[in-house]
Amino acid sequence: MTDCHHLVLYINQNFLCLCIAGLAVTYGLNLNIIQAWMILTLCNLENKIISVERMLQYTTIPSEPPLVLEEENRPIPSWPAYGEVDIRNLQVRYAPHLPLVLHGLTCTFRGGLKTGIVGRTGSGKSTLVQALFRLVEPSAGELIIDNINIYTIGLHDLRSRLSIIPQDPTMFEGTVRSNLDPLEEYTDEQIWEALDKCQLGDEVRKNEGKLDSSVSENGENWSMGQRQLVCLGRVLLKKSKILVLDEATASVDTATDNLIQQTLRKHFTDSTVITIAHRITSVLDSDMVLLLSQGLVEEYDSPTTLLEDKSSSFAKLVAEYTSRSNSNF
Repeated sequence: MTDCHHLVLYINQNFLCLCIAGLAVTYGLNLNIIQAWMILTLCNLENKIISVERMLQYTTIPSEPPLVLEEENRPIPSWPAYGEVDIRNLQVRYAPHLPLVLHGLTCTFRGGLKTGIVGRTGSGKSTLVQALFRLVEPSAGELIIDNINIYTIGLHDLRSRLSIIPQDPTMFEGTVRSNLDPLEEYTDEQIWEALDKCQLGDEVRKNEGKLDSSVSENGENWSMGQRQLVCLGRVLLKKSKILVLDEATASVDTATDNLIQQTLRKHFTDSTVITIAHRITSVLDSDMVLLLSQGLVEEYDSPTTLLEDKSSSFAKLVAEYTSRSNSNF
């Protein structure tokens, strides 16, 4: 490095004055700093331009169907009165370039009955629920509830008439009241009645604020089982004719599972209850069991009838589940 400086000074002494040489060396030393700054700026620009690209992608995503259609296409306030779900040749895929998940599914859930849906991972259980709530639009087929094709009405008219208890319970930052009745449609007496039915009334009464006691974000100050019971309280308030349990007891203990099942049997006797089962034992007391395999109906009958036939896929699935449960003890 010293030799280089001597060389520069030697050249400068022969061709340049020393002041110009010193200025050139000073700027030369800062050149690497400027170059590093330029590279850093370009890298930051490249990273942040991804946000612009993502925004442009969002602008090309197809919008959901309208929430409410014209008055002549709106169902009557009492719909659905029976809760019968008729599925006709339903075909569903998640994107135009992806294969079908449901391959022409056809079956009927009779109103007022408890139907359990079972099947191995990837059989199409959750996809069927998403199609029922129109979270995904079908490629073909119809889904009819009480003689109305759900794809001919608005999303609000459909989803406001259905209830669901999801696998992962959702709670919002606020109060117990706002989590049970976010739209402020019910009285305090009705909320307390729902809490007592789901065995949370005594727990809430212990809190100083009662219904106005605070709930942290995602319900972190509540246990997983209590959060699931809050979801149960919501559907007890709403009293929908069609209730969907999407593996609702997969994340709770056996005692909470039994409590939820007992509450449903007691207070939803006239409703159509569709249960996506994680524990096979959850559907053994159902009126009907639908076994899906690769997006098609493999078996559909009462659990008693299917269990009597030892060669049925449902009987084999129950035997496999029982054997696996026993081996864990």
